[in-house]
Amino acid sequence: MTAKREIEAVTARIRERSRPTREAYLARVDEAAAKGPHRGVLSCGNLAHGFAACGPQDKAALSGDTVPNLGIITAYNDMLSAHQPYETFPQIIKQAARETGGVAQVAGGVPAMCDGVTQGQPGMQLSLFSRDVIALAASVGLSHNMFDAAVYLGICDKIVPGLAIAALTFGHLPAIFIPAGPMTSGLPNDEKAKVRQLFAEGKVGREALLDAESKSYHGPGTCTFYGTANSNQMLMEIMGLHTPGSSFVNPGTPLRDALTKEAAQRALAITALGNEFTPVGRMIDERSIVNGVVGLNATGGSTNHTMHLVAMAAAAGIELTWADIAEISAHVPLIARVYPNGLADVNHFQAAGGIGFLVRELIDAGLLHDDVQTVWGPGLRRYAVEAKLGADGAITREPAPEKSGNEKVLAPFAKAFQPTGGIRVLKGNLGQAIIKTSAVKPEHRIVEAPAVVFQDQEEMQSAFKTGELDRDFIAVIRFQGPKANGMPELHKLTPVLGVLQDRGYAVALVTDGRMSGASGKVPAAIHVTPEAADGGLLGKVENGDPLRLDAEAGTLELLVDAETLAHREAAHADLSQNQFGMGRELFASFRQIVSRADQGAAVF
Repeated sequence: MTAKREIEAVTARIRERSRPTREAYLARVDEAAAKGPHRGVLSCGNLAHGFAACGPQDKAALSGDTVPNLGIITAYNDMLSAHQPYETFPQIIKQAARETGGVAQVAGGVPAMCDGVTQGQPGMQLSLFSRDVIALAASVGLSHNMFDAAVYLGICDKIVPGLAIAALTFGHLPAIFIPAGPMTSGLPNDEKAKVRQLFAEGKVGREALLDAESKSYHGPGTCTFYGTANSNQMLMEIMGLHTPGSSFVNPGTPLRDALTKEAAQRALAITALGNEFTPVGRMIDERSIVNGVVGLNATGGSTNHTMHLVAMAAAAGIELTWADIAEISAHVPLIARVYPNGLADVNHFQAAGGIGFLVRELIDAGLLHDDVQTVWGPGLRRYAVEAKLGADGAITREPAPEKSGNEKVLAPFAKAFQPTGGIRVLKGNLGQAIIKTSAVKPEHRIVEAPAVVFQDQEEMQSAFKTGELDRDFIAVIRFQGPKANGMPELHKLTPVLGVLQDRGYAVALVTDGRMSGASGKVPAAIHVTPEAADGGLLGKVENGDPLRLDAEAGTLELLVDAETLAHREAAHADLSQNQFGMGRELFASFRQIVSRADQGAAVF
């Protein structure tokens, strides 16, 4: 069977598996959409409250049902570099709406936390849960029932998935996601990584480390490595939720502002008041979700999306599984190398041809569903373009370049970097886990070694500093799953394990926590499910137990006989330190009800 037919077969299985929940979802979407512009159901008192702060022109427009009103959901704050540019977007959107004969209002704000700030800190234990808080907060903003469409201003890790869940929950409304773009390139990512490793070895001090980090993360915009934030932007475009060519245009440029204005006007054009009504719940279907998974694998995207895509799909009544993601990965080659899968950053990716080149190559290879609906109209090939600024200040679009500007960064399909996408599901007696192999050299993808068990990353760092880890081993970091402590990312482990691998030791990581888009050169079996706090076998692993991680065969095994394991007591971690401080006490109910990682790690 060809790769194209394999992708079609996976899509068909998802469609059939999802039929009951999808049909129920679409019935709800259609029922809500059939009611027409929703301000008509508001009482005079309701409506007066809804436009009390508007100017006379907007008040007059909103008094009837014939002028579309655009709700803005914003994740603006000025601490996050990626979201700081959004400060000016609402005014651009409001002016664009007036020029089109509509109105725009900020419907609500959502929290936006930075994993870069909270890495290794107690606040990181709120990170994954913030996705569902964002979905809830966006829903509160839209619940005022004042809007004919919505635009979503968000970029980073949990923010876009949370906004997508909210958008699909309000699936009767058209939805467009508006990016702010990446910061300009700073210190190359490989140089930053070297300084981190030197710091871990004690060869440079904190001053040198902070200088390198500041030169890398140096201005407004998204961090330039290909982590979850930039994977989000690729997903929104390849799923048809961005306007074409808008993902990776730098903030503070005339082209960026023009794209923002255009997106607002397009959102008003696709409401029920016009001729191109495009409710997002109908627009996003099984094919769109599969396109997102294909794009994730073709670009070596973030492992976080093995949870986020499952949760996003569920919001549309679609049941996506890890098996689907792994099967798609087996048939989609890696055609982009952006750090940590290579030395380039997303600005280099954009300059080489960007999303437009990627979309055309994948459509021509038969790996993307072209017959999808998008916010730009029917057909994904509309996205095989490059957006530019015309002489009159309007957006023009040209076909994506026929040749990559840099084949070391963005390869044509025929010259793919590897035949698979690099996200694999590992299975064995420890359960299921995710591994990202696209940044791991083939010689490091199979590790069999004794386990060294830690309860957290600080304990492992201490062992490294005392020289206890200068040997072959597989680090087991457990009680880091959603139920235990919210499933933080464990980035403090990356430099340590990288140093040991560079010294010639066979090392790997097994954890029920996360590593995310920065998963790098060391093989890491992450998201182990069931987690230790949920009765998973990970809780029975002891120091010295032989473990085998085989990313080629797709297996993860504790090499201890079943009879021994049956009589072994599971470890019980003291999780009291996770219960309070930095807001963690407010999330106790989340930890109790959260679903498994392979089910999206969601609380609803």
